Amino acid sequence: MHRREFITFLAGTVAAWPFSAHAQRPDNMRRVGVITGTRAEDPETNARHAAFEQALQQLGWSKGRNVRIDYRFAGGDAAISRRQAEDLVALAPDVIVSSGGFSTGAILRATHTVPIVFVIVPDPVGSGLVDSLSQPGGNATGFMMFEYSLSGKWLELLKEMSPSLTRAMVLWDPAIAAGIGQFAIIQSVATSAGVDVRPVNAHDAAEIERAITVFARSPNGGLIVTASAPALVHRELIVALAARHKLPAIYFNRVFVADGGLISYGPDFVDQYRRAAGYVDRILKGEKPGDLPVQAPNKYDLVINLKTAKALGLAIPPAVLARANEVIE
Repeated sequence: MHRREFITFLAGTVAAWPFSAHAQRPDNMRRVGVITGTRAEDPETNARHAAFEQALQQLGWSKGRNVRIDYRFAGGDAAISRRQAEDLVALAPDVIVSSGGFSTGAILRATHTVPIVFVIVPDPVGSGLVDSLSQPGGNATGFMMFEYSLSGKWLELLKEMSPSLTRAMVLWDPAIAAGIGQFAIIQSVATSAGVDVRPVNAHDAAEIERAITVFARSPNGGLIVTASAPALVHRELIVALAARHKLPAIYFNRVFVADGGLISYGPDFVDQYRRAAGYVDRILKGEKPGDLPVQAPNKYDLVINLKTAKALGLAIPPAVLARANEVIE
């Protein structure tokens, strides 16, 4: 080969190296979808997602480097949740994280192949999301919100906080199995507690305001807010109405009490997102969701707002105060 021909050949080969290397380099960017029934601007939702991303990063998955995360928010609207579930599945993610029973159900109707890690689901077996807790089967696993028996504790705690309680309005979501299950347990406890319970749909803000206003006209009433995405979406309104009408109220999550609610009893949902990152990591590394057991909460926290109790004229029983994990003053 002549010198000029060699130089031309060498230049062409060197120029081709980057393109050849790029063509052979595997794409290490993985895609994770996240769907929740709450709003994008909700601080609690943002805290959960931040915890999820931080936990993923600690496991070696960094946004923009080797993982892309696509978020979808339904804002408590079931129709939007169904559309967004289909939208996420169309993106062909490696795994989807879903929050709540309705979002998880929507995702499972949209795909039987994409791995799903759910969080904050009260009854995954009863809702038909998995075959069993120990062997989920199918393409979904995750972290259950709590057992339905917890719902009875809400009424018992509210009665302890307000011994004169004879009536309770229960905000629920009748569109999901979890809403029906929670209310059924509250009903079963209500008779022995001497409390008459009345359900109100948590979906519509105007209906919530109207129902609470009418309910508060009679004495000895209280409010039980069961776990649902609509309740979280409308939490500022619910807490404000309870304060305005001087109704003692118990909630399923600490965030209500931080916003001025009286008392809450339930698991740490932010922690569930942290734990979900561990399952996402394992699935991205090749494990199957059907082989990963559904996990229950590690603990339940009792949170009390002393300022709200004082405004309602309630003296917190020493036994309740002693059990509190956190007291907000």
